Amino acid sequence: MSSSKQRIEQAKQRLASLGQVESRTQFGGYSLSVAKTVFAVVADGELYLRACEQVQPYIIERKMQPLHLVKRGLSVELNYYRVDGALWTDPDQLLALSSLCLNGARQELWMRLMNRRIKDLPNMGIRMEAMLRDVGICSIAVLIEQGAKRSWLKLRANNKHLGLSVLLALEGAIVGSHYQALPTDVKEELRDWFRRNSPWDR
Repeated sequence: MSSSKQRIEQAKQRLASLGQVESRTQFGGYSLSVAKTVFAVVADGELYLRACEQVQPYIIERKMQPLHLVKRGLSVELNYYRVDGALWTDPDQLLALSSLCLNGARQELWMRLMNRRIKDLPNMGIRMEAMLRDVGICSIAVLIEQGAKRSWLKLRANNKHLGLSVLLALEGAIVGSHYQALPTDVKEELRDWFRRNSPWDR
């Protein structure tokens, strides 16, 4: 087994309480994530934690070394810092720092999501964004709060020709998936709801 794969298995064991830690190739090494949120990478057999504001003082105090990636012949410093031998021997501290890094990555991901426009979501576009704006749904946060069904009802009040595909598209946009990739049980539930709430289509 390669040194990186050994380190991944070690990290998964030490950080299991964060949730199911998944690994995949990234940056010429491997990323570690929980629920698709990347909080660390393993490169050349070393674990690097993704920095966030909460762990910055520790990084400075311990003089943790950043991860460098060679891109187009230039060395680029990434916002990931190496877990040294001393930190590996302190599992509680390693877990606490990793938890902070995971939470920081989640907050950053949420902020990026909130700064996006509706048109940037799966299944959406300029026209759908404009239609939603016309019924008072002007941001991703409001769309999520309203949910697919209520949003569809508001749109349908303005346009009686909207069908099931728009309802599925809204649900996919909210969960971050193409509407065709929605789970079968979700699509069936939405189809049943659509039939109950579209008597004029029968």
